[in-house]
Amino acid sequence: MSILVVGSVALDSVRTPFGEVEEVLGGSATYFSVAASFFSPVRVVAVVGEDFPAEHLDFLGSRGVDIGGLRRVPGRTFRWRGFYDYDLNEAHTLDTQLNVFEEFDPEIPEEYRDSEFVFLANIDPTLQLKVLEQVRSPRLTICDTMNFWIENKRSELMEIIKRVDCLLLNDSEARQLAEEPNLIAAGRRLQSTGPRRVIIKKGEHGVIMLGENSYFSLPAYPLETVFDPTGAGDSFGGGFLGAISREPDLTEDAVRRAVVYGSVVASFAVESFSCDRLRTLSGEEIKARYDEFMEITCF
Repeated sequence: MSILVVGSVALDSVRTPFGEVEEVLGGSATYFSVAASFFSPVRVVAVVGEDFPAEHLDFLGSRGVDIGGLRRVPGRTFRWRGFYDYDLNEAHTLDTQLNVFEEFDPEIPEEYRDSEFVFLANIDPTLQLKVLEQVRSPRLTICDTMNFWIENKRSELMEIIKRVDCLLLNDSEARQLAEEPNLIAAGRRLQSTGPRRVIIKKGEHGVIMLGENSYFSLPAYPLETVFDPTGAGDSFGGGFLGAISREPDLTEDAVRRAVVYGSVVASFAVESFSCDRLRTLSGEEIKARYDEFMEITCF
C-alpha cells in the first residue's frame, strides 16, 4: 500500500532541559515518513537546499523511503531553532529560516499520483489543496495544520478541511479553529465542516478521535524519560497512517488500532533528539509496546 506525504524536511536546533543539539534532521515530512516506514512504503515530496547533508538522504533511503520527490535546489535548507522548558507540551521558537522552503511549490511526480494514502503535513493550505488536485483517487486523505494558518489563512484552511477524510491537529489548534473551548464540542464542530474523523492530539495527555457516531480516547504511553517532543505529532501521524495502510478495511476497530500504533511510535520518537531513537527502533519493539499499551489501558 503506497503512502504519500508532502511537507517539510529541515535542520533543527533544539534545547530541552535534558540536552541540546544543533542542525539535526527534522521537518514534518521527515518524522512522518520515518514513522510510517515501519509499516508501509512511503513517498515523500519536499524541498531541501544544496547544503542538506547527504547522510540524511542515506538514512531516509535506508528506511525504504522513496525520495524521488525530494528536490534539492540552490540555496539553504529550511531551519528551525527552539527550546522547551519542563512543560514539554509547548515549544518556544527562537528562529525560523524558511530559505528554499519559502518557494516550495509541490509538484507530485506522475508515479506518485496513484498513492492510496495521502498525508498533507503542516504546510500552507493553498499548497495542500494543490496536492489534492494532483492525486487521483486516494483511499484516505489526512490534513495537519498549525496556529499560523488558522490565524492567517482560515478560509483556505476551511476549504481543504472540507475535502479531506480526516483532520489531525492539537488541542490548542482545535479550540482556536472551532472557536470552542470544550475539546469534544470543538471536534464535533470541526467534523461537521466535512471530515469524517477529527483526531485531536493532547501531548502527554494522549489523543481523542471523533468519528461518525463514535468517540475514542487514549492516554499517552507512560514514559519516565522524554528528551525531545519535536516531531511527536508527525510521528503519530506516520504510525497512524502506516498502520491503517495495512488494514484491509477501514472499520472502527481498525482505525482505533491505528491510533494506538501512532501513539506507540510517537512514544519512541520522543525518547531522543531528532530521529535518533527511530533509527534503532525495530518492528518487534513496536509490537511489544503496542501489546503492553493494550494491557495497561484495558479494564
